[in-house]
Amino acid sequence: MANVTVRSWQVQPLSVRRSSSLQSFHGGPYLLTASSSGRAMRRFQLSVRGKMFVPETGGQTPEARAATTLLNYFTYLAVQIVLAQLEDYNPEGYKELREFVDRTPLKDGDKFCAALMRESSRHKGLAMRILEVRSAYASEDFEWDNVQKLAIKYATESNTKLMREFLRETSDMD
Repeated sequence: MANVTVRSWQVQPLSVRRSSSLQSFHGGPYLLTASSSGRAMRRFQLSVRGKMFVPETGGQTPEARAATTLLNYFTYLAVQIVLAQLEDYNPEGYKELREFVDRTPLKDGDKFCAALMRESSRHKGLAMRILEVRSAYASEDFEWDNVQKLAIKYATESNTKLMREFLRETSDMD
C-alpha cells in the first residue's frame, strides 16, 4: 500500500510516522493514530476508494444533505404545480391551499405536507396530490444528469471568478 503525507505526517494504513517527504496516495481507508510525541491523537478517516474525505455534518453525508434539500425543493415545486392546476379548474381549492401556504412555512417539505394533511379532509386530498406530484417530478421529470453538469460548471466558473477577483485585488495589475 502507498503512503501519503498529510501536513508533515506520513500516513500508512493504521499508523502514522513523522515525515517531511510527500509520497503518492492511491486510495484506501487510512487512519491517523499517533502524534510526533507518541501521544494518541484524534483519529481521522481519510479516503475511501480514492475519494476526498468529507466529515459528516449533523450525522448526514453531503449526499444525504443534498438529497434532503432536493426533497424539500421538490415539495416546493409540487405545491407550485398543484396551485397552478387548481387555479384553472378549482378556485376554491386554490384559495384554501394558497391560504395554507401563506401561513405555513415550507422549509421542511415533509412537515409541511403532514400539517396540510391534518388541517382538514379537503386539505388531506391536496396534500396527497402534492405528494404524488413531488414523487412524479423527482422520478420522471427532474434532469439528474444535468444537475451534476451544472453544479460542476457553476463551481468551476465561481472559483475562477473569485480567484481572478482576489488576484486583481492583491496584485498591482489594473
